[in-house]
Amino acid sequence: MSTYNNQKVKEIHVKAGVRYWEDAIINEVADELGELTPCRDGDNWCPIIDVETGIIKNWVTGTYADVHFKVCDECGVKLVGENDETLYECEDGYVPKVLCPNENGYGDYIIMTINENGSINNWIPNFNDI
Repeated sequence: MSTYNNQKVKEIHVKAGVRYWEDAIINEVADELGELTPCRDGDNWCPIIDVETGIIKNWVTGTYADVHFKVCDECGVKLVGENDETLYECEDGYVPKVLCPNENGYGDYIIMTINENGSINNWIPNFNDI
């Protein structure tokens, strides 16, 4: 299990203010209005990621996604420990590298590919920049 400040991290909860939903390809279709994107809550993208497996727990099974969301200082992150305690929480900030396993997001982009089971490709649970 991955750690943050020597404490085991079970989940990462994300609340990212997405500027352009059309930057997601959902089941090979550009999501022009964000209506196809799983984990959407209003203007926010809110996946809950199992840190050990890289699987998004609230994903819609059968949905494939390639996301490249511009967030720009609107990324909230909460790290949850093995006893459901909050280990770290930030409401609005930069996108941590852990949310960009495919390439460099420069702190402003969430970039990832998610398979039909909710598994994030190339997932590496690293919290060094949080």
